[in-house]
Amino acid sequence: MAGVDSRRLFQRAQRALVGGVNSPVRAFKSVGGTPVFMRQGRGARMQDVDGRLYLDFCASWGPLILGHARREVVAASRRALERGSTFGAATEGEIELAEAIQDAVPSMQLVRLTSSGTEADMSAVRAARAFTGRELVIKFAGCYHGHVDSLLVAAGSGATTLGIPDSAGVPEAWAKTTITVPYNDADAAAAAFRKWRGRVAAVIVEPVAANMGVVLPQPGFLKALRRLSARHGALLIFDEVITGFRLCYGGYQKLCGVRPDLTVLGKIVGGGLPLAAYGGRRDVMRLVAPLGPVYQAGTLSGNPVAVAAGLETLRLLKRLQPYAALERRTAALAAGVRGDAALLGVPVTVNAAGSMFTIFFTGHPVTDYASAKLADAGRYGRFFQSLLEQGIYFPPAQWEAAFLSAAHGGADLAWARKAIGQALRSLAD
Repeated sequence: MAGVDSRRLFQRAQRALVGGVNSPVRAFKSVGGTPVFMRQGRGARMQDVDGRLYLDFCASWGPLILGHARREVVAASRRALERGSTFGAATEGEIELAEAIQDAVPSMQLVRLTSSGTEADMSAVRAARAFTGRELVIKFAGCYHGHVDSLLVAAGSGATTLGIPDSAGVPEAWAKTTITVPYNDADAAAAAFRKWRGRVAAVIVEPVAANMGVVLPQPGFLKALRRLSARHGALLIFDEVITGFRLCYGGYQKLCGVRPDLTVLGKIVGGGLPLAAYGGRRDVMRLVAPLGPVYQAGTLSGNPVAVAAGLETLRLLKRLQPYAALERRTAALAAGVRGDAALLGVPVTVNAAGSMFTIFFTGHPVTDYASAKLADAGRYGRFFQSLLEQGIYFPPAQWEAAFLSAAHGGADLAWARKAIGQALRSLAD
């Protein structure tokens, strides 16, 4: 429950900001109540403006795999800031970060840095269209690729939460350049290729979906997309904005053994600061200006402070390799939730991949957008509020991923398990 200062700030915010927020899901529309305004974070905890502490499982929607205010990342950012916040000119740090990305993700033979995942997704699709000379793009229902006009169709994430899977303001002609098929349905993708033979520029997919909640790819699904795109002369784009460096050092493509033509990275790659990247095959990326005719630019792209935070984060992840431990802890937490829910008779499905998971309030398996939408958002809202009262901060939306960080210790997870059990009991009463 929001305290006095959060309520006061939200009233003030609504007079200055659209809906009082700068990103819709922060408004708590789907979970009810007043948004909690945060003051600071350290490790696995955040403190709100009323002085209340929370154990954080939102992790700024994914990037804080090392926790809040990691000492080395803060120090690297401070050193960069003291040298200059921005130059509008090239810096050595940009090269070092691109080289680190190339080393970790070999499919990214050439890299371009941007300031947001939306920018990077938009630019990757533009490059694919230029390379193939085609216009159509296949995407999967429930996968979110930023608020790009042509991709904001059955987009999951905040769009699902607000009940507007297709955004107003998107011209019908632009939306018609996107073909939407069910996630995990390779046959539907194959049918789309056949129907629009010779017209599909690219297939774009979250290799592990995380914007309709966590939904794992079925065995063979991603490999089928690789075969289909190659057979039909289209490019395969992996949107690893969330999965990149979250599930392993090198992205989900390393785990699944599928090499995409283009990859989009964000969140962790910026160490919590606004930074993203896209890259891939050299012959495709050489079409991007200044080498080729595909124009894409950004005054703050490759910002030196964001680059420093991202580079230090990648260095730490490469050295510490926290992935196996994070996966074990996440799996144990998920198993505990399933067990508690079963004992209490509360229907839940818990999907987990590495250090990210979603508790869906449905008794049905969740394998795609249609089955994800069967989850009870109202029940999740009550669950969220119960956790919030106990000092546990989960994503304020049913169709999002929760995240563990390397800062979550055993005592933290014991506390979370107890709080989740209490929240589930409140739903069973």
